[in-house]
Amino acid sequence: MGFMGYPRPDGACGVRNHVAVISTVVCANGVVEAIARAVPGVKAIVHTEGCGRGPKDIAISIRTLIGLGQNPNIAAVLLVGLGCEFIKPEYLQPAIAQSKKPVEALSIQQEGGSVKTAKKGIEIAKRLVDYATGIAREECKWSTLTLALKCGGSDALSGVTANPTVGVAADWLAGEGGTVLLAETTEMIGTEALLAKRAADAEVARKIVELIRHQHQRAIEELGPMADYVISPGNMDGGLSSIQEKSLGCIIKGGTGAINQVIEYGEKPAKHGLVIMDTPGADVFSLTALAAGGAQISIFTTGRGTPAGFPIMPVIKVSSNTELYNRMGDDIDLNAGVILEGANLAQTGKSLIALVQQVANGVQTKAEINLNDLLAIHTVGPAF
Repeated sequence: MGFMGYPRPDGACGVRNHVAVISTVVCANGVVEAIARAVPGVKAIVHTEGCGRGPKDIAISIRTLIGLGQNPNIAAVLLVGLGCEFIKPEYLQPAIAQSKKPVEALSIQQEGGSVKTAKKGIEIAKRLVDYATGIAREECKWSTLTLALKCGGSDALSGVTANPTVGVAADWLAGEGGTVLLAETTEMIGTEALLAKRAADAEVARKIVELIRHQHQRAIEELGPMADYVISPGNMDGGLSSIQEKSLGCIIKGGTGAINQVIEYGEKPAKHGLVIMDTPGADVFSLTALAAGGAQISIFTTGRGTPAGFPIMPVIKVSSNTELYNRMGDDIDLNAGVILEGANLAQTGKSLIALVQQVANGVQTKAEINLNDLLAIHTVGPAF
């Protein structure tokens, strides 16, 4: 048995069936948002990039925007650009179209301004929504699912209850042939030796060590003697003392399986099983990269509480303690704090697996219900 998902022409399966209107540059955000307001069923993908500050910025933005457009949760895409930017719609359109989904493009300057572009974009978006509506759910294998793992607003219990619960779900999906993305390499500092032992081969082990040590060096360069305390005030209020302590709790989300690949920010994995993606710890930057990497669902643990969701990827929130669950119940989907009250970790993990299965079959997460759609592309500079 698998899940009832939306089949895509390239063989992928979505757990959602969105039409995305994507700005290729920040200057087009207003038009994109106008189209989304006018057409129910459209998701606006807006951001602050598009003209770039250098070749590295542009390359990361292009990879991320292409990945978002190719995400299996999207049935069709409308790209909207300005016309004089570095990242024009015609640069992204052929790459996104490799996923064999409909991809159309507009340029504000060519169409004669914002009002004319929005009017034309609304007509295109309506047509794309009609196309998406005609796609029926079919049974998809769990091996087509990519699950993103994230933690934010952590406390001292995150690594004791919520993150180990996620590890159970990660092992389950990897065992089904699916893909699990473990992100936030800034929050793996101090754990490189542990993770390297789990590498599928020597090359993966080398990349793990090199990547995490590079992140540690960046922290030292930016923060000097405070580098080992690169955690938020909320983390400290929640009982965490250092980045190493947070890191040990963070990596438990990845379960116990072998690490098969290390990939860049927003890159699509070439292998199944557990994969490390290089993202910062900052929530929205990380979620964006994970969705660009093809994740259809994210599990996000928290001990302090955060409403963050994502426009095209359901985000399942797991609390590390019952007090948070009771206080922010409108934002939390599962309470792992029950482990402190005598519940079994394995059983709590099974409850999370069941929730993942329900979300894959169409049940909305709290972040989706609340429309907590946040997106931002991380290009250069630290974002601990």
